[in-house]
Amino acid sequence: MEPNNQDTPFNKQLFGNDFTWGVSAAAFQTEGACAADGAGASIWDVFSAKKGKILNGDKSDIACDFYNRYQTDIDLVKQLNIPNFRFSIAWTRILPNGTGEINQAGIDYYNRVIDYCLKQGIEPWVTLYHWDLPHALEIKGGWTNREIVDWFTAYVTLCAQQFGDRVKHWMVMNEPAVFTGAGYFLGIHAPGKTGLKNFLPAVHHAVLCMAAGAKVLRRLLPDAQIGTTFSCSHIEPYSDRPRDIAAAKRVDTFINRLFIEPVLGLGYPINDIPALKRIEKYIQPGDEDNLAFDFDFIGIQNYTREIVKYSFFTPYVSASLVKAEERKVPLTAMGWEVFPPAIYHMIKKFNDYPQIKKIYITENGGAFPDNVEDDKINDTERITYLQSYLQQVLRAKNEGCRVFGYFVWTLTDNFEWAEGYRPRFGLIYIDFNTQRRIVKESGYWYANFLRLI
Repeated sequence: MEPNNQDTPFNKQLFGNDFTWGVSAAAFQTEGACAADGAGASIWDVFSAKKGKILNGDKSDIACDFYNRYQTDIDLVKQLNIPNFRFSIAWTRILPNGTGEINQAGIDYYNRVIDYCLKQGIEPWVTLYHWDLPHALEIKGGWTNREIVDWFTAYVTLCAQQFGDRVKHWMVMNEPAVFTGAGYFLGIHAPGKTGLKNFLPAVHHAVLCMAAGAKVLRRLLPDAQIGTTFSCSHIEPYSDRPRDIAAAKRVDTFINRLFIEPVLGLGYPINDIPALKRIEKYIQPGDEDNLAFDFDFIGIQNYTREIVKYSFFTPYVSASLVKAEERKVPLTAMGWEVFPPAIYHMIKKFNDYPQIKKIYITENGGAFPDNVEDDKINDTERITYLQSYLQQVLRAKNEGCRVFGYFVWTLTDNFEWAEGYRPRFGLIYIDFNTQRRIVKESGYWYANFLRLI
């Protein structure tokens, strides 16, 4: 496979030799084989099997079949000149019930994946939790049960012991704002719970777990690079009216500050949203010291911006989003606005926290309709998206921001949670009926961008 040979003045050299390049994926979205070789059920296995939860009734049983085809896909990572591969470990593969008996077959599987990455000269970056909580733990309350701190640290300990001799870069969690917000407040993601009574304890326990898991890694793997990742959206007010500006600030607090600030030792931003004060009932003596950790890096994951206006009828935040389609702006297949400066603003926002040592963009990418013509996918919209967002990353770097890397979301089209298989984010197209892979023009563009000069 040869990438396009066309020359372009915009290439990785502009970012310097110490900039990290990669691609990201997640276990549940790609692996399939959910019950193979002794694996247990996750909350997403259960949730996605329920009628009406997933767009078009799509099933996650096979997904991209990465469980069986990992060598093929890792070969593609290599052929596209991508030096770093971020993927997650499925908790249920190595601890089917979340705790207790270890499933050696699951450990053997991830050893094979890690070893094959290294054989191909690809550095594995491992995410420990990418939303697939063991269902057996959800029955006990999941993230609303404080015992999850012990469950999670035992899981992290096992991973560090089994894989830490080869994995040098770790991310404790993926986007806690999303899995708590969508899964424990709005109910549109697994496990489908709603309300502050579920959301607030889930938030607090997730933060405790981020710090506790990181401390386990630091103790067992003192030379490892330890981070965690956060979703973020650039927030702007709909108008310059004070009510809209205040509404935007509240939404920004929920989306962009709720998790990073306690991790940095700043506490929860409860003064900006009165409803957050209710989280104090879940805080026990000593917790404030156990919320923070001195991470080696922070991963931020940005795709878009949101426009916010005041809304009397929206509980807790008195704010609502002005949908992108109503604003007549360019959209992705997710209905998200294409707004490249968003990633610049978010790098600047996180860079303003002096406690953050390094920032990596651990996810960025676009879902667009992909059409196969003559065994090719000419996805020019995605190429333009990636180029324009990368230009904004470079802008932030050139202004002195501590941004040290960029990972595309994602390697292959996959199971996009509640949206099923409709949105395609991949650099590689998958025919989900046959599992055939076709490298898109965006994949060739990225390979060309990353080629040795």
